[in-house]
Amino acid sequence: MSGLIDTDLEFWFQRGLRAYLGEVARALGFGLESCTVDVDVPVSAYVAVDWRLRRFPERDVALLWDEVHGWAVAVEAACGEEMIVLSYLGGADILPPAREVVRFLAALRAGAREPAGPGSPVLRRAGHHQELLPLLPAR
Repeated sequence: MSGLIDTDLEFWFQRGLRAYLGEVARALGFGLESCTVDVDVPVSAYVAVDWRLRRFPERDVALLWDEVHGWAVAVEAACGEEMIVLSYLGGADILPPAREVVRFLAALRAGAREPAGPGSPVLRRAGHHQELLPLLPAR
């Protein structure tokens, strides 16, 4: 019985997360096709950005989200390497409103926000998606 409940929870969690990513993508002027989601624990998402930063003109930019660290701006690294995280949004909200994510990315693009120092914020532990479900759009 608990397997069925967990399956339902994950279905609604993944559906809500995709709706939230759609809101963020639309607020940025992108479509949901620019997003990918990895539902392994920790759950993470990638939003492709269609412009580059002046500091890294040869590297693609992306917004990254995961259920532990929240939102980050990163640039693509060399082939096969991890992305280079430039800055984390931080704050207490793991799922901030789309407009806050837009301001974060715009500030980094404008040079008004400095790249982050070493380390990343830990906003919550991975898993326990029932805690996030009420924060996601109901779709």
